[in-house]
Amino acid sequence: MSDLIELGTTLLPKVRREANVELRKARIKDVEQIYQLIKYWAERGLMLVRSHNHLYENLRDFFVLEDEDGHIVGSGALHILWHDIAEVRGLAIHPERQGQGLGRWIALAAEREAKDLGIPQIFAWTLQVRFFTSLGYHVTTREALPPKVYAECSACPFYDNCREIGVTKILSPEEAYKRPTAGF
Repeated sequence: MSDLIELGTTLLPKVRREANVELRKARIKDVEQIYQLIKYWAERGLMLVRSHNHLYENLRDFFVLEDEDGHIVGSGALHILWHDIAEVRGLAIHPERQGQGLGRWIALAAEREAKDLGIPQIFAWTLQVRFFTSLGYHVTTREALPPKVYAECSACPFYDNCREIGVTKILSPEEAYKRPTAGF
């Protein structure tokens, strides 16, 4: 029996479902495991792949869940886009650890960090809408978000055929982005 889970070109280590897990900020040594975890889901068409370069450049944004055996079984990031909005991105949980609330744990850690930093609104692009709405997010349109948000979309290889749905959560209503209205 192999100690790896293989899909396409991705190899993930098999992990113990009952192993204790610690939430922490990502470290340089975690990049390869984060990359493989995200790539696993990207090859299934459920998220965007992130390059090694992207992960190194944005490593400070990432949280990881590391099990007691040293395996990264979850990742997610809070990426600040502007003074009033940040994106929850790169949220991936090892397939053998699904359904244990680990994704929720990372999403709530990102939310807590946004609150601590004074960011009034967070959002995500996702195919897992039900997951985010269970955490209090609301479905939104690209146009309802600040232009800075969708400016990054133009660099995406799926820009013309995007399947992801925007979800947003207001953390501080009085400071959150309000789309300008005509005739103000």
